[in-house]
Amino acid sequence: MTTRSEPEDGRPGPGLDAVMSERRHLVNLAYRLLGSLTEAEDAVQETYTRWYGLSREEQDAIESPGAWLTTVAGRVCLNVLGSARVRRETYVGEWIPEPLPGRDEWISGRTGGASVDPADRVTLDESVSLAFLVVLESMTPAERVAFVLHDVFCHSFAEVAVVVGRSPAACRQLASSARRRVRAARPSPAVTGRHAGVVGAFKEAWEAQDIEALIGLLDPDATAVADGGGLAATFLHPIEGGERIAYAWAELARRRADGMTLLESTVNGRPGLVAQQDGVTVTVFGFEVAGDRIRHIWVVRNPEKLSRWTVG
Repeated sequence: MTTRSEPEDGRPGPGLDAVMSERRHLVNLAYRLLGSLTEAEDAVQETYTRWYGLSREEQDAIESPGAWLTTVAGRVCLNVLGSARVRRETYVGEWIPEPLPGRDEWISGRTGGASVDPADRVTLDESVSLAFLVVLESMTPAERVAFVLHDVFCHSFAEVAVVVGRSPAACRQLASSARRRVRAARPSPAVTGRHAGVVGAFKEAWEAQDIEALIGLLDPDATAVADGGGLAATFLHPIEGGERIAYAWAELARRRADGMTLLESTVNGRPGLVAQQDGVTVTVFGFEVAGDRIRHIWVVRNPEKLSRWTVG
């Protein structure tokens, strides 16, 4: 991101360190609002562009630059969410949020593989699990912004109202509606050790083409969804039912290309799998595990969403 660190007269801007220290918070907020780190970075860049577009007098008059930046970033994201709904109507196949690697696997998607600035890393917690982000995708833009700002980032409804452009009471209703969607979807809480064991067992059964073992690891009502974006071959419609998924994955194993390796990894803070072709990440698999069975599998093959994954 290119920003002006000093006004044109050469004097330091008001509270420059405080302004720039908000970047990681803004990236975290925007990713949860948009489900795309690329779009989140663009939204944060637009936010800082607007800040540095203010005159020195206008900057001095802002009592809390951090609050101002959060408000502007929220409004930018709200606008992006509205246009994203239109774009995704023409998206090829299913749209899955951009998956994030673990801390040690993160590379920059925009600088040719250079190490990413820690300020650009998204904090991995429950609010960025793929299961949670998929639920957020089912919300209206206003619901999503109100819910994330209030329930995830603990802003008051008065503050949310300034972003959404509705009354605090209306924002309270929006967040309540969003909360009901989250409860109805029942995304499972993280039990990382147990989940890792289930995902590891799934990997072994998959590589062995052991259909019975795969069925035993999948919830009978499990679903698998893939995102190729029209840029990579994959199934276009969700596969429903544990048995159907088991047979589909066994078929994938039979068709696996030479040079393809399957690795256990961290996907949005949860145990997952990564497929690499000759050392290049070509597929990321996210899982939601309930108890000892897999409830959801998300398969991301769109190369535009894999740019931050380590190349071997």
